[in-house]
Amino acid sequence: MNVNDMNQLKTNYKNEKMTEEQVIQMKKTIENAKKETRKSTVHSANIVKLTAPFAAAIALFIAVPNISLQAAETLANIPVIGKLVEAVTFRDYHAETERQHADVEIPEVVVKDSPTVDASDVTEEVAEITTQLSETSEEINAEIETLTQQYITEFETNMEAEGYQELIISHETLHANEQYFTLKLTCYEAAASGVEWNYYYTIDLATGERLALKNLFADGADYITPISENIKQQMAEQMAADENIIYWLDDPDMPEWNFNSISEDTEFYLNDNGNIVISFHEGDVAPMYMGIVTFEIPEEVVKDIRK
Repeated sequence: MNVNDMNQLKTNYKNEKMTEEQVIQMKKTIENAKKETRKSTVHSANIVKLTAPFAAAIALFIAVPNISLQAAETLANIPVIGKLVEAVTFRDYHAETERQHADVEIPEVVVKDSPTVDASDVTEEVAEITTQLSETSEEINAEIETLTQQYITEFETNMEAEGYQELIISHETLHANEQYFTLKLTCYEAAASGVEWNYYYTIDLATGERLALKNLFADGADYITPISENIKQQMAEQMAADENIIYWLDDPDMPEWNFNSISEDTEFYLNDNGNIVISFHEGDVAPMYMGIVTFEIPEEVVKDIRK
């Protein structure tokens, strides 16, 4: 693919519009997907790709913190760990007109006492962790509430113009094991065109604290450079293998579009292999048609600086 073709794609991306017929068809797709998803979803959180709505239900897990040997031995004889952490739908928001549709399910991370555990059996260390876990959950919940309310306020403001728009927000318990819990929040907006954002909230169950990307590495380590360079390598390899894949990378004609580096605040999560997965919102590093793009960072790239 030559430079002219790439620039044309960028122009198309910036000028992308949806016709009335496309919006009507999208609404039909949304309603059909909602019906199918809700039939198959029972007490789990599932997410449908960009063109469909997101069905969010209760996701429950029992978290066993990775704590000290002494605390682990104390917990060994307890049938259920002292806390249950749930990602539940805290509040719904729905709006429907002939040209506008909102389907919002706002999650909340809830920490509950287990009725099967005697408080006297819980060590001071475990108590500190669960107290911190409650504080972290409150912090995440406040952030999600603020973020989702911004989307709702924008939607309601735009309703006055009576134009076409969609707002769909859902959540999913993406990752949960003995050490980490990750809640994924997906927000989709459509007006003249559609765009999707994914936000990830990860809790380190060993400490009860929210996990930032820098927390995965030794203090002072430069993790941004190796991760960024690996992403650039993956981008180049994917584009070489498939002409339909395009990233904003090393384009001398439009350098302001080029991906240079991740930041401390770049969205991420840990997959089942424990590897870091970097996630970019639509349009951040690639044309809109590429959707949300993610890059799994191989362990060997960061093994020398990983905690």
